[in-house]
Amino acid sequence: MDEIDKEIIRILKQNGRATYSEIGKRVGLSEGAVRKRIKDLVDSGVIKKFTLKLALSEGAEAIALVSVKPSIPTSEISTELLKIPNVETVYEVTGEYDIAIIISAMNIAEVNECIERIRKIDGIIKTNTMIILRSW
Repeated sequence: MDEIDKEIIRILKQNGRATYSEIGKRVGLSEGAVRKRIKDLVDSGVIKKFTLKLALSEGAEAIALVSVKPSIPTSEISTELLKIPNVETVYEVTGEYDIAIIISAMNIAEVNECIERIRKIDGIIKTNTMIILRSW
């Protein structure tokens, strides 16, 4: 990954709807060259997904911290968590908790349903959920 790829990623992070042509103008490449670079970034796994983020006034977000039984591999729990609707991102982390989850939903009721599904996964021993009030 070179500096142009890094700049393309920065542009997409700021505006996931930026066109290949717009990106090309900003990085000094043709639309076709940008298209190929983005395809290569996706194919190599550098870009994992393109996603939509609702304004908090239009939805609800939460961070859920999860502790896992030591006898169960954290990666197995992470894989199960990704299957749950509204689980946007799963991070395996260090510290008191083993996993941090970003939940994105249309409303608090959906967040609650998601948390209930998370708590039912075998191997999860503790959760701590924080509703996001504001993001910058």
